[in-house]
Amino acid sequence: MNAPEPLVPLSDRVIDVALASHGASSSRAAVSVRQASVVYPAPDAPVRALHEVSLDIQPGEFVSLIGPSGCGKTTLLRVIADLEPITSGEVLVNGLSPHDARLARAYGYVFQAPALLPWRTVLSNVMLPLQIQGRQPEACQAIALEQLARVGLTGFEKKYPWQLSGGMQQRVSIARALGFEPKLLMMDEPFGALDEITRDGLNEQLQQLWLREQRTVVFVTHSIAEAVYLSTRIVVMSPRPGRIVKVIDSTLPAERTLALRDTPEFTALAHEVREALADGHGH
Repeated sequence: MNAPEPLVPLSDRVIDVALASHGASSSRAAVSVRQASVVYPAPDAPVRALHEVSLDIQPGEFVSLIGPSGCGKTTLLRVIADLEPITSGEVLVNGLSPHDARLARAYGYVFQAPALLPWRTVLSNVMLPLQIQGRQPEACQAIALEQLARVGLTGFEKKYPWQLSGGMQQRVSIARALGFEPKLLMMDEPFGALDEITRDGLNEQLQQLWLREQRTVVFVTHSIAEAVYLSTRIVVMSPRPGRIVKVIDSTLPAERTLALRDTPEFTALAHEVREALADGHGH
């Protein structure tokens, strides 16, 4: 990982890296990946995590990366976020290198685990990155309250993370990442550890949030149903070395409810994703 910016406390570094501000240009791809490969050196033989991946993500798209464990989908997300270097190829985020995009706070990042500070309240967890940025206390609080309202957590501001369910903790994490009004939001299996009912509810909230605000979202998941429900495009990846097997355009309407999962259109898309995953295993 690149060194953090000066004056950012080490304990808050991961939060600072995960934040964003607006400023993306709609005249270019939000994310452009060209022939990107990631190879990890090892004593016996190098590990090829990604192999010559190319992908363009346009502003306002919701793109899911799906594939088997170890296929490189999280590696690709981390490369875009400047949390992982590439061995070869090129990656641009809003026309900038991932490093420059991170320094410009050009994206938000939601990790698999909420990574909330247990000694801070919900409100102060969401305020923290804004405080690090040097915003005035009144502005930090106003923005944090607004973001918590967006994820349905008004009234929980004074609670501590340990007093919340897993789903509520992840909503706090999303509110924190949204604090800088990012045009690009990257999410690494944010609902993977949650029970199915909670996951369904958060999927519905996230889809409505995307529809309302038209942010660009890059989303990693293992779930075919989740990818089909949320995405405008689904990128299917192969087992290691990670390659893009197929990119599937969604035929579903932009506005969706969970009832859509019982329709023939949804079933057909899920089948296409499942077949692409099987084809990837065969190569």
